[in-house]
Amino acid sequence: MKIAVEAQRIFRPKKHGMDFVVLEVLRELQKIDTQNEYYIFVAPGEDKCLRESKNFHIIEFGSGFYPLWEQVQLPKQLKKIKPDILHCTSNTAPLRLAGVPLVVTIHDIIYLEKQSEANKSWYQKMGRIYRRLVVPHNAKSAKKIITVSNFERERIASVFTDKKDNIVAVYNGYGTHFREINNWREVVFKYSQSSSYLFFLGNTDPKKNVANTLVAYSQYLKKSQFKRKLLIADLGDEMFQRIIKENQIEEIDSYVELLGYVVNKDLPYIHNGAFAFLYTSKRESFGIPILEAMACGTPVVTGSVSAMPEVAGESCATLVDAFDANSIAQMILKLENDSDFYNMTVNYGLERVKMFSWENTARQTLEIFKSL
Repeated sequence: MKIAVEAQRIFRPKKHGMDFVVLEVLRELQKIDTQNEYYIFVAPGEDKCLRESKNFHIIEFGSGFYPLWEQVQLPKQLKKIKPDILHCTSNTAPLRLAGVPLVVTIHDIIYLEKQSEANKSWYQKMGRIYRRLVVPHNAKSAKKIITVSNFERERIASVFTDKKDNIVAVYNGYGTHFREINNWREVVFKYSQSSSYLFFLGNTDPKKNVANTLVAYSQYLKKSQFKRKLLIADLGDEMFQRIIKENQIEEIDSYVELLGYVVNKDLPYIHNGAFAFLYTSKRESFGIPILEAMACGTPVVTGSVSAMPEVAGESCATLVDAFDANSIAQMILKLENDSDFYNMTVNYGLERVKMFSWENTARQTLEIFKSL
């Protein structure tokens, strides 16, 4: 088979969730499948993180403006290649496919939910409009829809009811460089001089629950004898200052360090140095960072809603009510004050992650290609 894969963003330096998913799956497919011909469509970028091999061909073209790249330039490339299958990996696909069977990965349909409108950035608003226009057509025309959890499969099926039998949940994996590391300090000290801290991934997306998590941290500081600092990645100072003023928690300012964007290769070191990792989202379709922290032997305080219990495990003892700041604060304090509970959580996480790997993700994806 000739298999075309849309991987538009993988060469950009600052990659995020969906970029890593397609990159890791492609790397595994490159190892396990030497029979089929792959054509990987990528926009030009600085980080050449995937190399060609005998049956893997990388085709760079076009601009970084995603709708133009996907709707105009990608179909032109498809006409040249004439693939047997097109796999679009980032929620959307071309509206005109000229008879090419489509597999589309829809990571989530958060863009249809009211909470997504809380993000007022122009970029996110345009993204929501684009997905609302394109995804229903893609879902209707796709031979298979891949999503990343059973929770999200049910959500998608509730909207696209006639496609329920064509939706397949394929779990994500985590990078093998996320593991227990003893000599983590040198890398962490590039970002912070703290040697005992809590770690939180926060950004402007409302689902990340930044304000409630910071309120929880302020409650933690009032009761903790250790008063560990909070290191936050992906959150700008302007937003941070606005949140602490609006919530009247300015006293946490001196305890918080904003790290900016942390490159993926450094994240295992930061997780290893962390006393605990806060993944207190209101809504996730999967939650790869849960696995990454667990693989590093770091307890994860995470939400009891959407797909997070599915990934962390229903029996995970550190599930909290992400909408209740006190619930988050009490769990951090319990980890601090109960060493047996802390060690149990570490061991549970190290066992849990054995269920997930990018190789499993790639093999299931390949079986979907074969089925078509």
